[in-house]
Amino acid sequence: MSDVVAEPLPRPAFSEAFAVWARIGCLSFGGPAGQIALMHKTVVEEKRWISEDRFLHALNYCMLLPGPEAQQLATYIGWLMHGVRGGIVAGLLFILPGFLVILVLSGLYAYFQNAEWLLALFFGLKAAVLAVVIEALMRVAGRALKSRFHYYVAAASFVALFLLNLPFPLVVLAAGIAGFLVERRRRKVEGVAPAEASKPARGLSGLTSRHIARPFLILAFWVIVWQFPLLIVREIHGPQDLIAEALSGETNVFAAVFVFFSKMAVVTFGGAYAVLSYVAQVAVEHYAWLRPGEMLDGLALAETTPGPLVLVLCFVGFMAGFRNALGIDPLFGGVIGASLAAWATFVPSFIWIFAGAPYVEKLRQNKILSAALSAITAAVVGVILNLALWFGLHVLFADVGNIALLSRATGLPLVSLAWPVWSTLNVAAAAIFVIACVMLFRFKLGMISILGFAAVAGLAVRGAELLL
Repeated sequence: MSDVVAEPLPRPAFSEAFAVWARIGCLSFGGPAGQIALMHKTVVEEKRWISEDRFLHALNYCMLLPGPEAQQLATYIGWLMHGVRGGIVAGLLFILPGFLVILVLSGLYAYFQNAEWLLALFFGLKAAVLAVVIEALMRVAGRALKSRFHYYVAAASFVALFLLNLPFPLVVLAAGIAGFLVERRRRKVEGVAPAEASKPARGLSGLTSRHIARPFLILAFWVIVWQFPLLIVREIHGPQDLIAEALSGETNVFAAVFVFFSKMAVVTFGGAYAVLSYVAQVAVEHYAWLRPGEMLDGLALAETTPGPLVLVLCFVGFMAGFRNALGIDPLFGGVIGASLAAWATFVPSFIWIFAGAPYVEKLRQNKILSAALSAITAAVVGVILNLALWFGLHVLFADVGNIALLSRATGLPLVSLAWPVWSTLNVAAAAIFVIACVMLFRFKLGMISILGFAAVAGLAVRGAELLL
């Protein structure tokens, strides 16, 4: 009876839902918080398509998944109303407008990045983006740090990334294992019986082999769909051994882009901010797809577009394909690179929803699993803090040095600390950053207003410099 009451009105017509999801996709500025608020206002308050409880239940599940939680939430709600086709339409329309915009902006950036007006525009946007990153840090920390253990995990992940330069996936894995072990030890100390610990999963005992096999079949199907573009990559590049090149990622840039972002898609807990520092490191230092500082430019571009902020990865894919086009037109190579990055990044979100949503209520009640995932979320706080400091140093200072503590045995750095050259502080960038913080935290202005101010301020500063 309660399930019937939970849905106050019948599901809408598919055409009506299509139009609403298209509108949400075009207006979804402001990062995950703004996007989730927009969806709540539309589907719960205005349209009353689903109840508050169902919306929050879906949101809690999506928060535990890797990838863009707002897109996953749209997919989940679309799936609730119209099944698989509803989930596909809702998820695609949520990201398609932003993807098209980021394609255009990436093309302009690739061709005109040396133009003074574009440099001036990014000069202001970078300072405003720093304020947005800090706001994201505060938002995620308030949600994730629920105990002293979570604070320890966040601090340890920050030290591992900022000082020890450990890989991001390793930090995430370690956090999950730590959460699992701590919760398991707590249960032993408190004398929680194994039967009690597994009590929420009893509802699974009535499932037949067909019910158990179904999610694995769905998972296998969507994984094949997810990895299908590797066949297209082979046709673009030629008859070389695709598997060997895809695993090495050194010869075929398109295979490298697809494989790299496929890996990122399964470890991006916490959204774009949590993975950007790692992507920037690999894209600049290992593959040389980007030059130092260009990730900030891509982040500024993504902040000006609707849709998930993780669309910045499409900028990285575009620049990789544009600069390593393998004999085809550079612009076409950029479009292919961006499309591969988008496919690798967003298709897994459909996998998590279609394969897991029907069973998530039972699985989410497992206390040990929840403890492991909450520890990963706490680690994301340290990741974003590392990102904020990294961005801040490169936005506010022209020169950033490095202090390293070397090992006596190997001569390799044990600890590496980025340190600003204080005499190179950019006063104009600092002023734009402070004003953007006031607009964001004090006056609660929207993303468009803040970025619009930053763009105009950047143009004005650079214009004054040219005149003087």
